[in-house]
Amino acid sequence: MLPDLRDKRMLGSFDARISVAPGAKNVEFLLFSLGTSRVFGLDVLKVNEFKRTPHITRTPNMPRGMKGLVSLHSKIFPVISLLAFLGDSKASPQESERTIVVVEYSKRTLGFLVEDVTDITPVEPEKIRLSENVLPSGTDFIMATAELESGTTVYLPDVEQILANVFSEAVIVNLPKLEIEEKSVFFVDDSIVARRKIANVLDKLGIHYKYANNGLQAWSRLQGMAAQAQQAGVRMRDLIRLILVDAEMPEMDGYVLTKNIKADPRFAGITVVMHSSLLSGVNRAKGRDAGVDVYVSKFDAEPLLDTLRPMLEDRNSFGVKNA
Repeated sequence: MLPDLRDKRMLGSFDARISVAPGAKNVEFLLFSLGTSRVFGLDVLKVNEFKRTPHITRTPNMPRGMKGLVSLHSKIFPVISLLAFLGDSKASPQESERTIVVVEYSKRTLGFLVEDVTDITPVEPEKIRLSENVLPSGTDFIMATAELESGTTVYLPDVEQILANVFSEAVIVNLPKLEIEEKSVFFVDDSIVARRKIANVLDKLGIHYKYANNGLQAWSRLQGMAAQAQQAGVRMRDLIRLILVDAEMPEMDGYVLTKNIKADPRFAGITVVMHSSLLSGVNRAKGRDAGVDVYVSKFDAEPLLDTLRPMLEDRNSFGVKNA
């Protein structure tokens, strides 16, 4: 039997876990169902609350997945049915949308409609795997999977891709290319949408780049690059201007990756920019503790451009900033 969302013990547990999650080793996920056999999960750090679905005001010409607008706590925000992207034709929309999960992504409040919230559980980062080559067809909006101790597989949605599909992606206008030496940017993000957007910005600026799909892959590639540079007698900071990292990623998150980078003297003098949709003061503090130099919201092209441009043009513009 699924827990009642009015159960104060579960709500209290949720609030408590939200407060301790930033310092925890494991990633905490809010588990939910969509009326199918699969279990899905959202990072609890992006969840504000969950409750029975309130009245939804329909709006004309809504895109796929958009159900309308709701008003909660004097705030009006859009509501999206996750069934439209993660479910199947056998699921009943009425049953699969009876619960709303209110989330915060890149300064935007949203409501996700699901069937029920079933649990809140920690997952070791090593148990999270990118979806490439492990999922069947029809799972385009799944970013990764996580394996619970019980053996249950949790499917983790690619929220950025869902939002890009619903709201469409903003067009980045042509930008004057930067006149700098042949140095590059290294970036890492587990979302294909985010990687495409970052690459688009760097292409517009005329910046060479290398990238990775998760923290573990990024650390492996960076170590390989550092070994080659050391063998050639070249400093890494003469090859890479800055490293742009996502916060929450499978296998190794951006905080651990940043700690590894800052602890390795071969990367001395290279700025680490955290590009994340986790914008709370707690997460910014966690980033600073890990050694992050600059924190910029995800994904707003203008703040990212404003942050990257001076650092790419000026070798001496380092320091902790909040964009």
